[in-house]
Amino acid sequence: QVQLVESGGGLVQAGGSLRLSCVASGRTFSSRAMGWFRQAPGKERELVAAITGSGSSTYYLDSVKGRFTISRDNGKNTVYLQMNSLKSEDAAVYYCAAGRSYIYKRSPNEYDYWGQGTQVTVSS
Repeated sequence: QVQLVESGGGLVQAGGSLRLSCVASGRTFSSRAMGWFRQAPGKERELVAAITGSGSSTYYLDSVKGRFTISRDNGKNTVYLQMNSLKSEDAAVYYCAAGRSYIYKRSPNEYDYWGQGTQVTVSS
């Protein structure tokens, strides 16, 4: 069993930055890919960024490339999402999720464990 606890969301002006953190319990963290998803009202949940178990490979949604950075510290069982140059369209509830395997997948169905979500609000 893995428990995920996110933090770092909040209200930020357009162009600003936020850093989301997600701390995982358990001893399987480094063997699992991690993903950050987001869901805005009326929209489907989408994968924003993902990282392999070792951190050697990452994925980004096209609309966040160059602005967001995913990273992980396996010694601290923590995954981060640094979000810069935030736009109004980035506003959503952000969820971290633990994948079933070392390699990340894009489908939410490939992630076994989810955090409670943290709200990101961007004011223009």
